[in-house]
Amino acid sequence: MRSQYLVCLLLAGLAYGQAAPPATPPAAGVKAEQSAPAATDKAPEVKVGPDDTVITLKGFCADASLQGDACKTAITRAQFEKLAEALQPGMSAAIRRQLATAYSRMLRMSTAAEKRGLDKNPKFDEMMNFARMQILSQELSRALQDDSNKVTDSDIEDYYKKNQASYEQATFARIFIPRTKQIVNPVVKPKAGAAAGTKTSAKPTTPQAPTDAQKEAAEEAMTKLAASIRVRAAKGEDPDKLQKEAYTAAGLPGNAPNTKMERVRRTTLPTNHQTAMDLKTGEVSEVISDPNSGHYIYKLISKETLTLEVTKTEIRNAISGQRYRDSMQGFQGNVDMNDAYFGPTQNPRMPMPPRGAKPPAQQAEDPD
Repeated sequence: MRSQYLVCLLLAGLAYGQAAPPATPPAAGVKAEQSAPAATDKAPEVKVGPDDTVITLKGFCADASLQGDACKTAITRAQFEKLAEALQPGMSAAIRRQLATAYSRMLRMSTAAEKRGLDKNPKFDEMMNFARMQILSQELSRALQDDSNKVTDSDIEDYYKKNQASYEQATFARIFIPRTKQIVNPVVKPKAGAAAGTKTSAKPTTPQAPTDAQKEAAEEAMTKLAASIRVRAAKGEDPDKLQKEAYTAAGLPGNAPNTKMERVRRTTLPTNHQTAMDLKTGEVSEVISDPNSGHYIYKLISKETLTLEVTKTEIRNAISGQRYRDSMQGFQGNVDMNDAYFGPTQNPRMPMPPRGAKPPAQQAEDPD
């Protein structure tokens, strides 16, 4: 997707111009903006020639001596499309109309600003220099994306051969045994009054909280249960039946989860579960324990390797995305900043690409 950063700048000018008159409620302005593009997002059939006027600014002209209807500025289709294509190739009809509105207003405003000499303000040059860097950075990002998209069939084939294990797809029966079972202690009843007629304020409302010893015993019991279920699964017992037993033993209400998992790829499994992809058909994994959830047992039902033809688009995106990230790496990091001036870093992270840039792998997911 081509970056829309410059378009956003122009449309931001549109929003600014609309918000300026205090007599217009903001909500009404928002609704008007939302309703206009909803009419159609499909470009109408072009019946206008390149030299035909598509925008007319009335009461705005370079010759100050002209008045009334004589003072107007005409913008042809060719002139407008040159701008639109530079900002965003293939711009939709709805966005083109918004751009035309924004451009018309900004043309009037920028001319008025020049008459006031605002372009001679020292900060104007700094802002222009920064805007120039942003645009150049954006154009470089586009060029790097175009370069990274040049993936040949040979590149795809080599990548497939080197990463063939990543394109294995399996069907499993997975049994989940909760880490601990529910502990329900009896309600603590208040003691009887010391003398007849003595009332007590204690009320039996909540069960007694589990002790640490009870919690430890409950976890050990489920760990032993997981080991026994694994042995039974390896002997061929029905995984769904074993799953129900595990949930009953854990004291969990409701139905046990379905054990069947289809179209599983190595990369979709947690890292410590990926050894399940190395099982042979019918084989059962060792118990895989997770301290935060419980125990997992995998049984491989079937496994296939996706063909090169099926994975071609995925591989192309993977290669393209990695090339783009590699090319951007040289422009990121390796910067020292004076903490005495800027203050300490709060949330250090990898600097983002220029605004509007997007790795090529994501482009395929975004139709615009």
